[in-house]
Amino acid sequence: MSCGNPHETDCSEVLDHLYEYLDSEMSEGDRHKLEEHFGECHPCLEKYGLEQAVKKLVKRCCGHDDVPGDLRSKVLTRIELIRSGEIGPVTEAPVESPSSAKAVEPDQGRPQTTS
Repeated sequence: MSCGNPHETDCSEVLDHLYEYLDSEMSEGDRHKLEEHFGECHPCLEKYGLEQAVKKLVKRCCGHDDVPGDLRSKVLTRIELIRSGEIGPVTEAPVESPSSAKAVEPDQGRPQTTS
């Protein structure tokens, strides 16, 4: 994503560190660089707003569950491995929902044939 304008901090760098910014897990200098970028790049500002809204929604809906202590570090490690290209994202076969499965009705009331 890019607005097509040159920036001191590249859009891809900003988006790579967006969650660190949202979670206040970066230095003040780096936070300032991203804030400056958001001020001049509308697409990145929109992405920031969207991710911030999703984060708030997840917190509101799922914020009451206890999370195992090591889960956060496992997830962050996985994200870094995917970003670095060492591994790809996990893709799973789609799960068929009950509503999309074809119903199979028993042969009720039909005469049975024998061969």
